Amino acid sequence: MSLDRLVEMMKRLRDPVSGCEWDSVQTFATIAPYTIEEAYEVADAIARDDMEALADELGDLQLQVVFHSRMAEEAGHFTLDDVLSRISDKMERRHPHIFGDADHGGHHLWETIKAEERANNPDKSALAGVALALPALERAAKLQRRAARVGFDWPDASGPRAKIDEELAELEQETDHDRKLVELGDLLFAVVNLARHLSIEPEAALREANRKFERRFRQIEQEAGFAEMSLMEKEELWQLAKKAQADSIA
Repeated sequence: MSLDRLVEMMKRLRDPVSGCEWDSVQTFATIAPYTIEEAYEVADAIARDDMEALADELGDLQLQVVFHSRMAEEAGHFTLDDVLSRISDKMERRHPHIFGDADHGGHHLWETIKAEERANNPDKSALAGVALALPALERAAKLQRRAARVGFDWPDASGPRAKIDEELAELEQETDHDRKLVELGDLLFAVVNLARHLSIEPEAALREANRKFERRFRQIEQEAGFAEMSLMEKEELWQLAKKAQADSIA
């Protein structure tokens, strides 16, 4: 099945006279949150190993590409064909060992070519191109990796580990709410730095913590009278759930 059917549907939906009253008035800014949401739903289907859902979610994500491309075409910026041509050109350019005459390649060559592309960017900062819309933990890790490429980095994990203690102490000393926000941000940034030095993706680590918390909480809230229990009683249930799940893993 080609994209033609979906492209034609979007064209009709966006028609200012006979199109959908919702689709026809959307903009890049109003659609962007849906694009991000659909990408997360793709990731969720993968995490649940649900291939039926993945097929659906990939379709929803493809719709976002068509939607943005249609709005761009209406404004005279670019078309869906331009989008597809650009990604095809980029893949060929970054894989000369596959599509060209380079003798070797792999990830090292990919990174070299990406660096050459960034060199043509008018923004010459090592941090250029790190998207503002990335999740904060992921963006922090990416900013740190970029800075590390030009030598701005701790030599080992002891640096960011000590920084965590320093930032935690500064947070505990603050009494002003706005300053606490700043110090907590610094603390989270230091934790991301430690994760990077341990070769752990912070987003993946936090997702696992979320999953573990949800699983345990759902278990203990099934206990009769849970809402009326004291915090100590709830903590006892939590510890039992924690031990049970640890034993089941073992």
